Formats: sequence, structure tokens, C-alpha cells
Amino acid sequence: MRLIRYLRYVKFAVVLIACLLFVQAFADLSLPRLTSDIVDVGIQQQGIEHVAPDELSNETFQQVQTILDGNDSSDETSLLNESYKQGHNGIYVLTDYGRENYERLDLALASALIEVHGLSQESATLLASAQTPEEKESLLLQQGILAAQKEYQALGYDMFALQMNYLLLAGLKMLGLAALGMGAAIVLGYISARSAAKIGRILRNELFSRVVSFSDTEINQFSAASLITRGTNDIQLVQNVSVMMLRMVLYSPILAIGGIIMVVQTNLQMGWIIVAAIAAVFVLLGILIKLVMPKFKIMQKLIDRVNLVAREMLSGLSVIRAFDREDFEEARFDEASTRLMKTQLFTNRAMTFMMPTLTLIMNGVSVAIVWFGGGFIDAGTLQTGDLIAFITYSMVIIMSFLMLGMISIMLPRADVAAQRVDEVLEATSSIRDPEHPQDEALLNTPGVEIAFHEVSFGYADSKEQVLEDISFVAKPGKTTAIIGATGSGKSTIIKLIERFYDVTKGSITLDGIDIRNLTQHALREQLGYVPQKGFLFSGTIESNIAYSNEAMSEEQIAQAADIAQASSFISEKEEGFKSEISQGGTNVSGGQRQRLSIARALATNARAYLFDDSFSALDYKTDAALREALNSKLSGRTVLIVAQRIATIMNADHIVVLDEGKIVGQGTHTELMDTCEEYKEIALSQLSAEELKGGVQ
Repeated sequence: MRLIRYLRYVKFAVVLIACLLFVQAFADLSLPRLTSDIVDVGIQQQGIEHVAPDELSNETFQQVQTILDGNDSSDETSLLNESYKQGHNGIYVLTDYGRENYERLDLALASALIEVHGLSQESATLLASAQTPEEKESLLLQQGILAAQKEYQALGYDMFALQMNYLLLAGLKMLGLAALGMGAAIVLGYISARSAAKIGRILRNELFSRVVSFSDTEINQFSAASLITRGTNDIQLVQNVSVMMLRMVLYSPILAIGGIIMVVQTNLQMGWIIVAAIAAVFVLLGILIKLVMPKFKIMQKLIDRVNLVAREMLSGLSVIRAFDREDFEEARFDEASTRLMKTQLFTNRAMTFMMPTLTLIMNGVSVAIVWFGGGFIDAGTLQTGDLIAFITYSMVIIMSFLMLGMISIMLPRADVAAQRVDEVLEATSSIRDPEHPQDEALLNTPGVEIAFHEVSFGYADSKEQVLEDISFVAKPGKTTAIIGATGSGKSTIIKLIERFYDVTKGSITLDGIDIRNLTQHALREQLGYVPQKGFLFSGTIESNIAYSNEAMSEEQIAQAADIAQASSFISEKEEGFKSEISQGGTNVSGGQRQRLSIARALATNARAYLFDDSFSALDYKTDAALREALNSKLSGRTVLIVAQRIATIMNADHIVVLDEGKIVGQGTHTELMDTCEEYKEIALSQLSAEELKGGVQ
């Protein structure tokens, strides 16, 4: 089971918890026995634990010795002589040897003391009712205790003080054990919670690190909504169940086995009641598991669905309002939420049904024990305190199996969550660093040559080729532009250069080196990337521009903002570069967001800059100013621009025209106007012939 594997993160804590659980179990299992002793010994027997008194009068000793001699029991006579030594006052005192052999000595003295103190007739009547040797022995010892009481009284002992001393000592032992159990429980709770939190932290870190290493293929495979659920809800469930595993899964067997041992020592004849109760618990749990488990397995997928719908609604709220589709989206969310609610209601109702049934079983066990135990008490083979202890141990055993059953219901659901987490952790990215990278072969020049060599590409889940036989070269110090109709594969070219995907066929080289032979860090260090959709992180304008290097100087940040034409609107803000940016950059306009994204890329020391339709939200004046700044201040660097507007790319040094994933033309603006119909058609759809001929900026 995956959950158990996670415990390897906290191996030392598991060992410590196991030791503390044994301590807690010892305390919990000792308390019922002490309660039994208080009732049986402290109250009923006036604090006298053994038939053999601590002291015997000279007269009693001689009489006992005579009786044992008359019974022709040399072993018992020898035991008596070794167990008692006469003191200076003539009273015989129990020796250490006698204390070590209490069990034998009690049986040896019982009949003799009963006869000495005149209890023979009453004892004989009781013993005659015994049906088994065990019952006869128990009755004999009980009568022997009564004889021992009379011996203490004859010696002048204060019986009330004797009883109170025993009760106080037993009470102190109970308090000590209760304090020990409480202390162990507190430490266990702290260590278990801390260990589970550590497991959750490690899993979240590993999952996040793995997701960050994924290519777009793996991100799309899992979906963002599912990855969020796996990193939050699923790991939280694993963490919660880990606490229960450390506490209950380890503790329940210890407590159950200990309880069974104590029950066997108390009264084995009523053990069938516990067996019947455990069988009933397992039948109940089996029914619940069969009913509930299928629902648990689909619950996580339903949570994924709710998160997905909610995420889509929040992301596309403006579109929903624009098309007046609030009612439709509410119904869609309500449908997903209702399915989850019905599943949770079913499982909760099933679990609610379990508790009254278990309470009925436990109460039934108590009634059965009292009913049958009363007969044993009446027969004299079971004492009242033992009956109380038997009931307590029975509840302990049943509760232990109940806890195991509860965990058996929770574990499969948590195992499903762990499986979903492991799916991410075990997934290998399709983009991996080479075993023998050639990073050192990269040139140390301002620009980098980017070349496509008969590149074809198709997504893994599609048989169609997005790009086919693409070949072109983006040279250092030059601006290369890519233009084409929507869906022609322009953005895909940028993603292939960044190695968000790997080519299906052919190769892409930087300075003549296949990018698959470079580490991802070395590759992306050469590139300054501006995505199609400008995305900003929560923080400040300064932190967003300096995203690639937190220690970036203010001069470098300001220079990047100047080139990106962002300085004007930044200076208008009260706090300038320290102005706050909300998540996603929602508190700035689309054009401002795009310029800050461009500034972020320009602030790097990249050798090539990739602009994926990054000027679409800029007005023509800002667009022209930005391109002029790029030409003047980024001399020697490689610039690759994907654009929809002819005005943005018509002055590029080299233009690549795409149509349905294929190159249909390459060259300068003037050359393509004469040789490429697709380019000419796009150009004339945007600008007049005079503007095109005049080279409008």
C-alpha cells in the first residue's frame, strides 16, 4: 500500500511512536486490573491479597503444622517451615522465600487456616457445590482469605487501616498509570501530527517540483484543475490518514492482543461472547465497505470536476457575462456540485448508520457478560471486580477491532488519493536533459544562430502534423519574423525552440548544436521568451521585471522598461516600480501587461529574444517605438517575432510565411510581395498598397 511507503519519510518517528504506544497500552490495560483489585481485594477482602498472612501467631502456626503433618504432606510442611521464621516475640513472620512462592503457599495453607478458624463446615458446603477443579480451587482460596482476616484480627491488626492502606496504594498506582498514559498520549499526538505534516510537506514539495519539470504535454495530460486537486485535497487526505495510521493502525493490534491476554487471565469461559461480538463487527464493516467503497473511489474524480468547472467559470467570468450565460454556468456548476453532494451524502449516511449499530453490539456484549458473569459470581468462580475488568477488556478488544475497521474504510479512499499523487510523482517528463550535455560548446557571442532542419511536429494525442518539413535560419543581429493564418503553427515554432515540446522529426540547433543535446537550463538561458498571453505574478512591477534575477540592479530594470515602452505608465503610478501587481496582472491593462512581459524578457542577458505575438495589444505608435528601440539597443542579438500584423514584421530582415503547418514563402517583405500570394493576401487585407509600398512602420 502506497500510504505505508510514505512512512519511510519519518522512520525514526515511527519507531518512537511504536515504543510510546506500548507504554500507553500498558497503562490502559493495567487500569481495569487495578479497578478489579480495588473491588475484590480492597473492598471485599478488606485489603488482604493472599491466604498466607504476613504474620502467624505461635498457636496458629503450631496448629497449621499439625494439620499438615496429619495430612501426611511433607512437601507442604517443608514449605511452611521455609516460608515462616519465628521472631523474638514468638510470632512467625513471612520470609522472602514465602513471598516468592505465594501461589503454592496460599493453596497449602487455605484448608489448614479454614480448619483453625472454625470455617470448615461453611467451606465444605461451598466446596460441595463446585463442579470443576478450577471452581473448587477458587472457592477454597476465597474461604482461605476469610480465615486470613480472622488471623489478622486475632493478632490485633487494625483492619480498617489495613484496608485503607491498600486502597490508597492502589489509587496512587491508578493515578500514576493514568498520568503515564496521558503523557504518552500527548507526546504521541504531537509526534504523529508533526510526522504527518512532514509527510504532507515532502509530498507537496515533490509534486510541485515534478510539475515544474513537466513539459506542456504532461500538464495537458493531467489538466491544471486535477493537478491542483492532487496537490491540495489529495495530499491533505493522505496527511490526515497518516495521523490515524500512526495512532490507530499501530495501536489497535497492540491493544487488542493485550486485551485478549487479559481476558484469558480473567475468565476464558466467557470468551465466546467477545468472539461473537467481533464477528458481528466484521460483518457490519464488510457490508459498509461493499456499499461505500465504490463511492469513495469516484469521489476524488467528482472533486476534480467541481474544481474544473469552478476554475473555468472564474477564468472566463467576463465572457460568461458578455454572452449572458450566467444561468447556464450556474446549472453546470450545480450539476457537478450535486453529484458530489449525493455521493458524499450516501457515504455519510452509511457511516452514520454504523455508529448506532456498533453501540447496540457493545451494549449487547455488556448485557451478555453481566448475565452469564452473574452465574459465575453466584457459583463463586468469578469475583465482582473480575467481572468489571472483563467488561472493560471486552470493550477494549471490540473498540480495537472497530478502529481497525474504521481505518479499513478510510484507507482505500486515502489510497486512491495516494495513487493519484503517485501518478504525478511517477510520471516522467517527455523533455529530459541529455546524459552528456554539450553546453560548453555554445558560443560566447551576443547573438545565437537558431536553425530549423526539416522539422515536423505533431501532438501525442493527434495523428495530424501541426508542422511539416520546416527549415529556416534566424541569424544573430537580425530580426526574423513568422506570419501566417490562425492555426498555421506559428506559436508552436516558438514553443519548440524553448523545448516545451520535442520535435517529431528533424532538429533545431543553436550555434549548430541540437537543442536536445543541451540542458534545459543552458538552453533557456540563451533565450528571452515573451508568451502570447502576457502573464504577471503577484508582487510589484519591479519584482516582475526582475523575475529572472532577484538581485537585478535598478538600472537594468529601468533600461528594460524603457526599451519595452513601459516607463511612461510606470512613472505615472504613485509608487513607480514599487507599485503592486495582482495575480495574473489583472489590475493593469492588456497593453501594460504585455509591455511588462516584454520588459521581463529584455531584462535577461539572453542572446535571442522570442516574441510570440507579443505586440498584439499595443497600438501602432507604441508598436513602432518598441521595434525601433529593439533595433537600436539590441544590436547583435537574435530576434524572432511571431505576429499577425504586417506592420509589425514588414521591416524584418527575414520573414517566414506559414500556411497549414508548411512554409509557403521566405524572404524580405518586398520579395514576398512579389513571390508569395499568401503573404500578399495577408498584407493587402491589413494595409493599402501605398502603405505597403512606402514601408509603413
